[in-house]
Amino acid sequence: MKPIISFLETTRLARKQVYRNLTLFPLLAPNGIKPDYLTLDQALDGKLVEITELDDAGRVPELKLVNLGEKKVLIIEGEELVGAKQNRIVNSSFLIAGKAEVIIPVSCVEQGRWRYESDKFESGKKIMHASLRRNHQQDVSYSLRHGEGYISNQGRIWDGIAEKSARMKVAAPTGAIADVFESYEDNLSEFINKFKLIEWQVGAIFAINDQVLGLECFGCHDTFKRFFDKLVKSYALDALDSPKGQRKSVPPDKARRVIASVIKSNGESHPSLGLGKNITFESRIISGAALVKGNRVFHLSAFKKEGKGNPTHVRYQRYSQRRTLR
Repeated sequence: MKPIISFLETTRLARKQVYRNLTLFPLLAPNGIKPDYLTLDQALDGKLVEITELDDAGRVPELKLVNLGEKKVLIIEGEELVGAKQNRIVNSSFLIAGKAEVIIPVSCVEQGRWRYESDKFESGKKIMHASLRRNHQQDVSYSLRHGEGYISNQGRIWDGIAEKSARMKVAAPTGAIADVFESYEDNLSEFINKFKLIEWQVGAIFAINDQVLGLECFGCHDTFKRFFDKLVKSYALDALDSPKGQRKSVPPDKARRVIASVIKSNGESHPSLGLGKNITFESRIISGAALVKGNRVFHLSAFKKEGKGNPTHVRYQRYSQRRTLR
């Protein structure tokens, strides 16, 4: 936890920004670190990374990634990959070395399709909505604690997407979360236009109505800037789906308590599939994960727990135990 604590202790909250029922507290850090890596979008757009099914038959929870370039590539949990046999999201954040080939753990976010649309994956230019990411992250952390690797609860993801689609009245023929985002693109763009990046911003704390939902931050300003729109849309989709009750102001102390809770939480280190390590952490009110290499934090996300703050009691199941697609 030391790199995480050191990083968060250098940050400070800036004046909150509010649009409708979504509040954003910018998180600032006065460092000049420049990224010595590419984001997944940069690498895919530059054709420096290839992501494919493992073979012609494919396997839902795993994909093959080949880094063709010399630079490292940063992949963030919840990033969507579209194409091949079905759309997926990445199960955790990884830093992939140059000229490396790895098998990355993923989850399906398009239950009703299992046929090729393309040979290779492209970026979906989005991150899964925050409330489902919270559940997904908790399930992967549970799996790591029990020595089962970066495995998700696939059934819970499918259920979450189906429930979101039904509540938001979106017809999704293949059960794709992308259909929900696309149906609300105009509404989501309004949020993008209202929230602004500020100087030295490395992260943000998001609240819906009067409740903090999550903390998102990166080790340098340039990287957070590249993920800003994706993250705003991730939380805005939940804001659009939330009860339209009385809007209450979110005091800064609520945001500060989340940071303090991360600093005081208990952490557990896990070997990464790429460079560095993955640290999962948990306190009474939050749970989260961070990708760390040496003293640097590359990505950190944390979510306020639901209800009494207990970790998920839905025991994850291996994909092979819930083969509803085949």
